[in-house]
Amino acid sequence: MNFESYQNIRFERRGRVLTAVFNRPDHLNAASGEMHRELGRMFVDLREDPDSDVIVLTGAGKAFSAGGDFALLLEQNENPHLLHAAVRESKEAIFGLLECHKPIIGRVNGDAIGLGCTLALLCDLIIAADTARFGDPHVKVGLTAGDGGAVIWPQLIGFARAKQFLFSGDLIKAPDAAAMGLINFSVPAEELDSKVGEWADRMAAAAPLALQTTKTLVNIELKRIAHAMMDAGMAYEAMTMTSADLREAIGAVRDKRKPNFVGR
Repeated sequence: MNFESYQNIRFERRGRVLTAVFNRPDHLNAASGEMHRELGRMFVDLREDPDSDVIVLTGAGKAFSAGGDFALLLEQNENPHLLHAAVRESKEAIFGLLECHKPIIGRVNGDAIGLGCTLALLCDLIIAADTARFGDPHVKVGLTAGDGGAVIWPQLIGFARAKQFLFSGDLIKAPDAAAMGLINFSVPAEELDSKVGEWADRMAAAAPLALQTTKTLVNIELKRIAHAMMDAGMAYEAMTMTSADLREAIGAVRDKRKPNFVGR
């Protein structure tokens, strides 16, 4: 596969294990416009790669991914026509991940926020450093949690807890996330690579067809839910993407003050 065309994601091979690394460490791997476009096609390329059976998804530097870049959000707020591409790319990323028949391990090396959190939680096995945190702060910045958070959180921890964290945007430390079933493992940071390697090797040694079809079978219901919700979710998020509340939230973050939301 031609992975050299990617500017914001790099790829590493170890035997039949292929690692995709979000590679904007100076921006906590938040998705710029170009990275967002790359995410829209990445999982199809990973699926079609003939030289891998297992995928590891991780981030460079100290974060897994901080979600959407503020510069991108402001650009979309001021130019609503850009939202059409963003909606398509988000759906392509989410459904591409769900449709990928290869097992995907989320190696969560640091904070997974917003879209970054959604991508981590949609992985088939989620292994996090105990210093990592998980959260979906869409509502805190005036946005609908429409790009997959409202799909996956209730499936993992139930509706009551999902609403608690989606409404508040509170961050969950990895050990607490593991205890409540949001992720599979929380391990000391220095043990993250060995734990991920252990499971990657274990999956690579399994019968590929049996493993892949089992994943496909388990994901049938999750894909049904995603198909039922994503169009509405992205429409609501696009609506809030053009709001004054989003501009106020970003300004408040930059000015280090509390936002004053007006509901429009």
